[in-house]
Amino acid sequence: MSTFNRSIRIIALCLCGLLAGNQASAEVKMGVVNFQKLLEEAPQTKTAMQALENEFAPRRRELLTMQTDLKAKDDKLQKEGAVMSETDRAKAEKTLRDQQREFSRKAGEFQDDASTRRNEEIGKVQRYLVTEIQAYGNAQGYDLVLGDGVFFAKGPLDITANVLAVLATKPATLPAQPAAPAGAAAKPATAPSRPRVGKGNRSPHLGVVRKCTGITA
Repeated sequence: MSTFNRSIRIIALCLCGLLAGNQASAEVKMGVVNFQKLLEEAPQTKTAMQALENEFAPRRRELLTMQTDLKAKDDKLQKEGAVMSETDRAKAEKTLRDQQREFSRKAGEFQDDASTRRNEEIGKVQRYLVTEIQAYGNAQGYDLVLGDGVFFAKGPLDITANVLAVLATKPATLPAQPAAPAGAAAKPATAPSRPRVGKGNRSPHLGVVRKCTGITA
């Protein structure tokens, strides 16, 4: 169970105790936020994802060019290999294998880097959204705002649209992150392992570049 979900359960239990012990007191003002919807529709998310698309566009174009070139060379070898001399065919196959290995290496690095950067940017947006939810709840006089873990909430309790409306008035670009405290070491990102390059004429990464470059929220 994630820390966030555990926190929600603890808050829910505290709320039950609050309601049970204060039935005669003033009504508790509650709100519910669909955090996933907020994350998907917030303008700050869309701006961050577009920035990532732009950041990785040159490498994506390079990989697509390499992919097209490798496919053309592979098709040519398949068609003309039978009529080539053994020496020429062996040389062409070796050259193609070397280029496929290089393509696989670059495609794997691209996937790792794109995934790591996406996680970093989504994390920044999530933290920003939490602060905005807290600010909205405080400004509107809410006693409690719940997020994930809510299975039902009446319409008036759902303040997701209200928070989205506030976010639409804010800059689409996230504010600059505060500098890390002196002496604090940055935690290195752990990149996912890359698939091994198999033997043979065809690269395991052929055909995957378009799939791995979709950076969406």
